[in-house]
Amino acid sequence: MTAYVAEPVYLNGQFLPLAAAGVSPLDRGFLYGDGVYEVIPVYSRQPFRIDEHLARLQATLAGIRLANPLTVDAWKSVIFRLIADAPWDDQSIYLQVTRGADDKRDHAFPPASVTPTAFAFAGPLVTPSAAVRAAGVAAITVADQRWARCDLKVISLLANVLARQQAVEQGCAEALLIRDGFMKEGAASNIFVVKDGRLLAPPKTQLMLPGITYDVIVDLAQVHGQPLEIREIAETELRAADEVWMTSSTKEVLAITTLDGAPVGNGKPGPLGERMWQWYQDFKNTVMRKG
Repeated sequence: MTAYVAEPVYLNGQFLPLAAAGVSPLDRGFLYGDGVYEVIPVYSRQPFRIDEHLARLQATLAGIRLANPLTVDAWKSVIFRLIADAPWDDQSIYLQVTRGADDKRDHAFPPASVTPTAFAFAGPLVTPSAAVRAAGVAAITVADQRWARCDLKVISLLANVLARQQAVEQGCAEALLIRDGFMKEGAASNIFVVKDGRLLAPPKTQLMLPGITYDVIVDLAQVHGQPLEIREIAETELRAADEVWMTSSTKEVLAITTLDGAPVGNGKPGPLGERMWQWYQDFKNTVMRKG
């Protein structure tokens, strides 16, 4: 066990110590990034929207033409075992499926006899501190150089890695991806914009990952009567925004207060972001923690 990975982990039908969980160097996930992943937040040992997460996993598997090695009930059995054995009440469950290990390196799919590799583990769910929330974070914009199926949650994340590293090297928390003059999402988050009291969200297309937390934010806005527009957001609108947020299961609702070195709005977390964060906490405590 490490500070970030609980034991046992799950690998191909077995629960094992992390050190004993070995994968072939010919695994296509290692050779090609040929696989998918999913991350499920857990609150008070209750997985949040597990059916939606497993549906997204299935949609991504279908998108890359890879058979799901486990049924929904079998995945749930794995997930609940990992949750029960982990030491943390709030967790992050990571699932990964690759196309498995053939006896050679060949770009085409391996024979049907090659079994997919299924791996899963539990880690702690760590959210931003009060100090980070109070100050907000800095971000940069970068050209979106990813492929055209960003809606699939695949493990081939090199473009995201490079964008996020560019942000880190500039002392920033996130890189916002711009394609053809429009903001799509962050390297590892969804992005919301506030202008004149209206919440703006980019639409779910093949150029954006459909985040489960994104869905929660949209639902909360609708429940609380917050004016909302789901549409393409131009880079010019992003730069003129009153507020910009990054959202994910770990970041929750986190204000971006500096973008490319310039302040967002007045350079402080805005009032709508604070209200949304509180709505999110109320929802987490009354719904997410109850399963």
